[in-house]
Amino acid sequence: MISLDSFNKTLQPAATANQQFSLPGDFHLFHIWTLIPALYVLFRFIRPLPAPLSAKIAIAGVMVVASEFHLITKLFTGNMFSPEIPKPLLLLTTGLFGMTVFMAVLLVLRDLFWILHRLVSGRRIKWHTAFWFFLPVLAAMLTTQALKNGTAIPEVKKIAVTLRGLPPRFEGYRIVQLTDLHASRLLPRSWIQDVVTRTRELDADMIVVTGDMIDGSPEARFSDIEPLGQLRAEDGVFAVTGNHEYYFGAENWIQTFEKLGLQFLNNAGYRISRGRDSLYLSGVTDAVAPSYGLPGPDLSMALKSSRPGETVILLDHRPENAVQAAESGVNLQLSGHTHGGMIAGLDRLAASANNGFVSGLYEKGSLTLYVSNGSGIWNGFPFRLGKASEITLITLHGETSNMIVE
Repeated sequence: MISLDSFNKTLQPAATANQQFSLPGDFHLFHIWTLIPALYVLFRFIRPLPAPLSAKIAIAGVMVVASEFHLITKLFTGNMFSPEIPKPLLLLTTGLFGMTVFMAVLLVLRDLFWILHRLVSGRRIKWHTAFWFFLPVLAAMLTTQALKNGTAIPEVKKIAVTLRGLPPRFEGYRIVQLTDLHASRLLPRSWIQDVVTRTRELDADMIVVTGDMIDGSPEARFSDIEPLGQLRAEDGVFAVTGNHEYYFGAENWIQTFEKLGLQFLNNAGYRISRGRDSLYLSGVTDAVAPSYGLPGPDLSMALKSSRPGETVILLDHRPENAVQAAESGVNLQLSGHTHGGMIAGLDRLAASANNGFVSGLYEKGSLTLYVSNGSGIWNGFPFRLGKASEITLITLHGETSNMIVE
């Protein structure tokens, strides 16, 4: 077992629990977007609410603070991705934020129905007094279930994938994909241990981890991710970085994970042999890397040692560049990043931000892309409805069809 002290001396100074870091430009607008649902609820529900003014002000204040807890965390700790606060408080703040979002969605649906009814009938709807009680109760129920789903131990999802030209000795080859674990105060060591236990029970030939393993510095998260050192597979445990590793010092995190036995394929490849047959496993870094002074994804570098006609598997945290991978001769790409869209309906928005790829199997020419829903969830929006987390067991075949087994 590796202790925290055994690797602390090797870490570069950049990775500290209160590390200041710069965010990609899109995130500077994030705090405005999170405020919009609160403002909608404020004007469409709280303002006309039949309650004392003091009560309405208190409710509005709590709601706005909950909606901006990402910003508050950033101001006090230097980042918004890893609030180092007790889990019960984290559940409370994220729960209130989630309830605000669900309230806003329900109010939008109500208002659309209201407008449609007025256009069709010419009459206004007079809402029953019970409405003021029913709406927040429904929002609270949706939030509770979504939070329960988001923090649950992922079930195993079994998938059969056909690859043309798969070498005979790799028929039935079994790969477990973990992705988007997001170890944090919300998904701590006990949760990671349960994921590792379920993964080991699958007895896969190879295990791959396709990024976003953590939220927090090595000092803050080492105890939580330490069980990953128990992962074992005949051909090894491989990984690539996701965007979240860069938010907390990717170089230090790579060192930490390598001490636990994970082999990183950042713009690199690795050949797995069975007699004369072989697979070429490759991986690329995340697109955010250059923002932190580190090499961005370089597919040509990752594939430079592959052989003509060799079956190639690519690990890429993001699915959006699957077309480029297909054009480069990749046969199977394994990705995450989207969390499956988290909530049914919201997945369409996630798909539009990732070139149409959000969850499940896709075919692009000779390439098969699989986008996992993710094993964990980011603590800033830890909700799932209709998009379950997963530990993915992928079985390779040389037949003619792909199917989800269960």
